[in-house]
Amino acid sequence: MSESSSAVSLVPGAPEGGRRRLSVVIPAKDEREGLEALLAAVYAALGECGGLEHEVIVVDDGSRDGTFERLRELQPRHPGLRGVRLSRNFGKEAALLAGLRAATGDAVITMDADLQHPPAVIPEMVARWRAGAKVVHGVTSRPSGARRRDRFASSAFNRLMRYLAGIEMRRASDFTLLDRVAADVVVRELPERRRFYRALTRWVGFRQESVVFDVPPRERGSSAWSSARLMDLAATGIVSFTSLPLRLVTFLGLATLVFAVVLVADTLWSWFTGTAVSGYATVEVTLLFVGSAVMISLGILGEYVARIYDEVKARPGYVVEEELGGAPRPDSPSLPTPAQGG
Repeated sequence: MSESSSAVSLVPGAPEGGRRRLSVVIPAKDEREGLEALLAAVYAALGECGGLEHEVIVVDDGSRDGTFERLRELQPRHPGLRGVRLSRNFGKEAALLAGLRAATGDAVITMDADLQHPPAVIPEMVARWRAGAKVVHGVTSRPSGARRRDRFASSAFNRLMRYLAGIEMRRASDFTLLDRVAADVVVRELPERRRFYRALTRWVGFRQESVVFDVPPRERGSSAWSSARLMDLAATGIVSFTSLPLRLVTFLGLATLVFAVVLVADTLWSWFTGTAVSGYATVEVTLLFVGSAVMISLGILGEYVARIYDEVKARPGYVVEEELGGAPRPDSPSLPTPAQGG
């Protein structure tokens, strides 16, 4: 139940003997109740990965239900379990980056905490990696989203990313394995602050393969992604990977110019022939058309300017309040003296 993409390997695989450690990064927000079941499933899957050393890093993204405290309680039962607590909710993209920076493995798997990314797929992803793949994507067997509206919106966005940015996002997810080479590119060589992880993992290139998985029904709660947050993520993806919307502003301006020329020609012709010039309706339609074109253009320009403003401020994408277990990677930003737990 797997499919391989057509990406070509750009860097030869490392020797099998050098691949000894696997990191699993799990962003979590208000996941206290499901944390024990999640870790049990993840560690069971890691046990089927052929004796790889492993670490599991749970990034607490501003939880209010005691997720980090529960993680502290569970740590003695699970060797290699680590925790990173962010000082507030910075969003999933920031939590993923924090986990990637903290990971020390020769490969890193990122997955959701709600078990809709089934841990049982991990051994197959590891097998693809051992066979030479640098990036292994988990793709869903059917369009994601419980509601028809969500599936339609997801499909429309994926088409936009394919046509505008040339990135195939069909049935994509954040369930991904990155070889250390690819992970270092994503973490160190791509410094943007407004990130779209699942597109970045495709943009980096290298040899990429895909593993198809079925999304199990959600056992509890509902998705934390509101329509507004999904729209913001979609805007980030489009603005970050293509400047074509800016060209569309130019085309829209040209279309408005052509419309104005035609309207002027019609007005002059009516004046020369003595025909009554169109009145209120023509003026109203013209004003609405031009006004709409101007507002749309300003909106598109505003999106790009806002992203530039975010980058120029150069604020860190997140702040680490506390780390639990292990030693962080030297390039992982945190407070000068983060409290250590465990």
